[in-house]
Amino acid sequence: MHHQWLLLAACFWVLFMFMVASKFITLTFKDPDAYSAKQDFLFLTAVPDVGRSPGETHFPEELKPTGKMLVEPLVYTQRLELMRNVCREDALRNLSHTAISKFVLDRIFVCDKHKILFCQTPKVGNTQWKKVLIVLNAVANLRGDQTNTPSPPTPPPICFPGAFPSIEEIPENVVHDHEKNGLPRLSSFSDAEIQRRLKTYFKFFIVRDPFERLISAFKDKFVHNPRFEPWYKHEIAPGIIRKYRRNRTETRGIQFEDFVRYLGDPNHRWLDLQFGDHIIHWVTYVELCAPCEITYSVVGHHETLEDDAPYILREAGIDHLVSYPTIPLGITAYNRTKVERYFLGISKRDIRRLYARFEGDFKLFGYQKPEFLLN
Repeated sequence: MHHQWLLLAACFWVLFMFMVASKFITLTFKDPDAYSAKQDFLFLTAVPDVGRSPGETHFPEELKPTGKMLVEPLVYTQRLELMRNVCREDALRNLSHTAISKFVLDRIFVCDKHKILFCQTPKVGNTQWKKVLIVLNAVANLRGDQTNTPSPPTPPPICFPGAFPSIEEIPENVVHDHEKNGLPRLSSFSDAEIQRRLKTYFKFFIVRDPFERLISAFKDKFVHNPRFEPWYKHEIAPGIIRKYRRNRTETRGIQFEDFVRYLGDPNHRWLDLQFGDHIIHWVTYVELCAPCEITYSVVGHHETLEDDAPYILREAGIDHLVSYPTIPLGITAYNRTKVERYFLGISKRDIRRLYARFEGDFKLFGYQKPEFLLN
């Protein structure tokens, strides 16, 4: 009898939590580098799909989000065209092409319910996008939604909202723990299923100025250094210092110029192999997402995320489920002063070698060569 009461109570609890999840789910808009000045909320609500067939892309009457749209829809087509043109340049082939290896497939997360592939480009606000996919997958599982496609054997997703008091309290170490977050990687599927998804799913990734992204990676991993990632400070940093510090008597921790020398070294790969997948925070977008080999649907820019995020949601057909938060004006804008300050005092030779490695990223995505390299 006791077990029957427990079973009944559990059923009522699951029903209650399902109603809460369907009615209102929130995500905190938080990024340790770009969005630390202000926190907002990302609202996901269950809206009936009236008059919409499954998989149909939703096009509202007006393309613009709330407020004035600064980026014209044509820009997104122009970005893809620029990328295709650069991909065809033989002189940049070594900097713009890469094989679709397991390393690339590990970076691409899958949402089968909504037929979305998202390529992770760390230090470009990816945590928010991963939370969106996690919640979409979790809500689909709660509702018992099924897809017509086989899924790989993946760990069960975090049970929202039971695992935490509220969605905004999902810690970043859980979001990035791919054994727990329920986000399958494209690499976990068979070759045939990988190819089918690459050909038919909506595919996107986000970029930002390459040098500013490297500054963000350095600050986050070596200066602020999250408690749940001690290896950056205690294993990776000493390895870089031993190899690239010129003043052997200097006892300070890793400096940005050490980091620049490591990244700009044509022989950096032997250290990369030692560091493993931790290098994803500073390798090129080309190495992460293979933009010349995979036909992406949209490439968003961090600098225009206020317009790009709603556009991506519309094109992916999930804008009726997800409303991206308002981004404080200017918070994602390119910070030229910060970039120049970080590179002040670093030799032109080291900066040129760094640019030579990331030139493909600059040209593929329309970023200008830094002025301090033109003098």
